[in-house]
Amino acid sequence: MQYSFVVIDDNISSLNEVLHRFEDFPEYYCTGTASEKEEALNLILEVSPELVFLTIRKKSKSGISLALVSELYRYLNNVPYIVLLSDTTDYAYEAIKTGVFDYLLLPFSSIELRKTLLKFQKEIPLSGAVVNVVKQNPHENQFAGQAAEIKPKENSGSDVDIQICIKSYGDYQFIALKDVVYLRADNNTTDFHLLNGKVLSAYKTLKHYENNLPPFFYRIHNSFVVNSNHVSRINTGKSLCYLNNNEVSIPFSKSFKENIDTIIKKIAPEFI
Repeated sequence: MQYSFVVIDDNISSLNEVLHRFEDFPEYYCTGTASEKEEALNLILEVSPELVFLTIRKKSKSGISLALVSELYRYLNNVPYIVLLSDTTDYAYEAIKTGVFDYLLLPFSSIELRKTLLKFQKEIPLSGAVVNVVKQNPHENQFAGQAAEIKPKENSGSDVDIQICIKSYGDYQFIALKDVVYLRADNNTTDFHLLNGKVLSAYKTLKHYENNLPPFFYRIHNSFVVNSNHVSRINTGKSLCYLNNNEVSIPFSKSFKENIDTIIKKIAPEFI
């Protein structure tokens, strides 16, 4: 089980910083972000997150304010826990009156976020343990795209046969990890490139998937994780890794050269 949250912020840098902080908390997954009032209201009503991180600034022109919380009470019997983020304490009294769960001053530290999340978890204990690393137990892990779950196919104990479910606002897409050729980072989302040419986007960082995918996935670049079962050629002179019968080539960086050597050793150990 995992906790779901959304981030409401009209400043992309600040929004990205909040998402970055959550990389240390795999029991939480982001189901969406919004930068305008109506977009935020629609997002919360649609995905019903457990936590909402709402950023309000004095000089904001987006119309995002604590009035959003009041609107939620008009439409929902169970309003999500609201954590207000602000660059000023001016909204503290109004926040208390509105029933905001917690108030963090920007910029906030990881320890401040941890305290808030621990307080939240005391209110709503998580049912079921979270397995952080698929390499240790691939059949029990859950990880999120906008929410993604790893599970084995029936009557199969192979890591290759593990399936994932990528959820996007009520749309559930099921794919087998053996069909994932590579993953590419795209800001705070990750694109899954499949054998059939289809690309699925998930709202988690590449680092999250690097830590949670089975051991046949390797990070070879800041922007790429590859499925080693689809590697068909490696050119160390050009620093290129070829996938899917050489149909796709992606670069690898020196900082991940050790992973490239591991892939070569795995595929053709006699050449090491």
